[in-house]
Amino acid sequence: MDKKRKSNNKGGSVVASLFGNVRPKTVIISVLAVIALTGIIIVGYILGYMISYTNGDVAIDLNEYQANQSQTSIIYAYDENGEIFELQRLHGDENRIYVSLDEIPKHLQNAFIALEDARFPNHKGVDWIRFVAVFVKDKLSTGGSSITQQLVKNITGEREANFVRKFHEICNALNLEKNFDKDEILEAYLNTLYLGSGCYGVKTACEKYFGKDVSEINIAEAACIASITKAPYTYNPLVNPEKNRERQVGECLDAMLDEGYITQAEYDEAVAYKMVFTNSPEYVADEEEVEEESTQNEIWSFYVDFVVDTLVDEFMTEYDMSERQATQKIYYGGLQIYAALDVAAQEVLDDVYTNRRTFPDESRKDVQSQSAMTIMDYSGRVIAICGEAGEKSGNRCLNRAADSPRQPGSSIKPLSTYAPAIEEKLVTWSTRIQDKAFAYNGSLWPKNYTGDKGTGAYVTVQNALARSLNTVPARIVYNTLGLKKSYGYLVNSFNISTTVEKYDVAPAPLATGAMRYGITTLEMAAAYAAFGNGGKYYEPYCYYKVTNSDGSIVYFDNASAEGKQIIGEDTADIMCELLQSVTTDSVGTGKPYKISGFQTMAKTGTTSDDYDRWFVGGTPYYVAAVWYGYDLNKTVSNVSGNPSGKIFKKVMDKIHEDLPDKEFPKSSIVSEKKYCRVTGLIAGSNCYSIGTGWYSLKNMPLTCTSCSGGHKPDNDTGNDNEVTTNAEPETTVGFIDVPEVFEEIIPDIPNGTE
Repeated sequence: MDKKRKSNNKGGSVVASLFGNVRPKTVIISVLAVIALTGIIIVGYILGYMISYTNGDVAIDLNEYQANQSQTSIIYAYDENGEIFELQRLHGDENRIYVSLDEIPKHLQNAFIALEDARFPNHKGVDWIRFVAVFVKDKLSTGGSSITQQLVKNITGEREANFVRKFHEICNALNLEKNFDKDEILEAYLNTLYLGSGCYGVKTACEKYFGKDVSEINIAEAACIASITKAPYTYNPLVNPEKNRERQVGECLDAMLDEGYITQAEYDEAVAYKMVFTNSPEYVADEEEVEEESTQNEIWSFYVDFVVDTLVDEFMTEYDMSERQATQKIYYGGLQIYAALDVAAQEVLDDVYTNRRTFPDESRKDVQSQSAMTIMDYSGRVIAICGEAGEKSGNRCLNRAADSPRQPGSSIKPLSTYAPAIEEKLVTWSTRIQDKAFAYNGSLWPKNYTGDKGTGAYVTVQNALARSLNTVPARIVYNTLGLKKSYGYLVNSFNISTTVEKYDVAPAPLATGAMRYGITTLEMAAAYAAFGNGGKYYEPYCYYKVTNSDGSIVYFDNASAEGKQIIGEDTADIMCELLQSVTTDSVGTGKPYKISGFQTMAKTGTTSDDYDRWFVGGTPYYVAAVWYGYDLNKTVSNVSGNPSGKIFKKVMDKIHEDLPDKEFPKSSIVSEKKYCRVTGLIAGSNCYSIGTGWYSLKNMPLTCTSCSGGHKPDNDTGNDNEVTTNAEPETTVGFIDVPEVFEEIIPDIPNGTE
């Protein structure tokens, strides 16, 4: 008892210290008063906001929405003479045709009102009686929305089940009723609500389910259509006619009778009416309907898919739209879209991919190989794209070219290793690096594609790139360039967005392309374009301009897109020449795939277990990236050579058939010079083994003074072409080596990628 009394005294002393000699009852009253006042302030603020919002500017403009809904968006393209022609009229999975309220039978209007919002004619946007009842019953987890509120959800696409979203919905509904009359709201609602089977609005629903125009629908059919709204799949009359029938009669027709919208005789007639749907045995479709369905089933090209998908992302990002709003804007917003497509190039690409030309015959296999290809010019224009081999499976299906990153193998080396090292003045064309794996955690890494761990010989950067050695870039990345700097170039300069820093800042991903996810052909082509345009990166684009129907509003304009200088002109020119040696050197891995009659820069790529095969290359006209493999990892077997290289050559040879001669541009800050293959320095008068290479005037090796004449080494595999140059040397870059032991533990490093 004493302890308890002592404890109570302590509590009292605490209260006394806080409130002096004020009685506890007074304290409680004061706290409650503060809480009540705070509540009043919050409620007052909310009510003030609602009143201000309701009486403010139009939040959702039904006139603009109707105008957008009633217009078809069209994609235009340019022919070989620069003349504009219509490429594609857009129609999507959403089947939608806007009709005026006058065209909708009164009994169809009343069916929705009776079933969805009986007090619609009288409330001001929110049925407060119903709202409060639903709130008390189940905290708004079901129902309670007026027709006006449902319209807000249909237009905004916002359907999250939370109080904040509901509050905004109510404010928008009140604002809507303040600015538009009931007929305008009902008309918009009946044209936007989803009625299953891809149908948005009553007109297309009537055509889909009954094969009738909306004006021909009777009372029984009207009740059937209205009954779909609660759960469009569950009450879809083509899928679940019994469930639809239960709601048609037990809820909708009963409600119409109770509200006085139909007489008892009309009710009885509607109940007795035999429903004939478009999938009923008795139904007969007319020729016009069959022709319309055929048009709706038209398969677009991958380029059209790419335009639509890109615009969805653009509208969501630039105009803060939801995905649903952006999609509606594109399909039904009356847009005029001027595509950057090269029609002839896309036709060549489609022919090769649809007919699987150059692909191995896998007709007897359960799983066939897949491929993707992107072709661009050097200023960001995507001229052609294809994301599937074989017959295209549908509209807006998986586009492997833009949406499916795959491990790039050695095709990553120019981006993560060679270009950064040249830009940082760490290596030159003729820098000699040992072709040798190094000790790591008790074993040697990496292997070359041939399975060996290097010959131990010192080879030039050019020779290592042409042969696609793994040992040399591994040494450059780890010991000379550094992992973080290599990764920085890949992400920040070449704009590869599919990297994962946690996994990809490591030797294997950066030196041999064993990335966590990989790269898409779209981003690969855009990155390689910098090697042919003087070192600039251009964001890929597939349309020049996007406007509204009369051109008075320009949503997007790529006509004057500017590039960002990501590497020096000298680095770009040297890389272009190095990559050309992949198709011209006798040991070059891309030699069989050089484009006839044109300079061709290229890099091949193969991943562990031959899961992915790459070929990325360019001519003075276009740059392209090709991936070949299987959707689910499987070894590419029974093929000769590089299947991606074969696709590249087949497509690009055809595209270049009638193009005039053209060469890659060259800046004035690079020079072609003879070098000593023994030292990697500029050749001196006594050098006995000489090759030619390209160098930056800002990073020219010194002249070799070590040689005293003699014979060419047996393991020399360089190029012996002789040229003259007057460039002055500035720095010395000769040999690179690395320690024999890695201190860092690098898990799961694959071997044998190319």
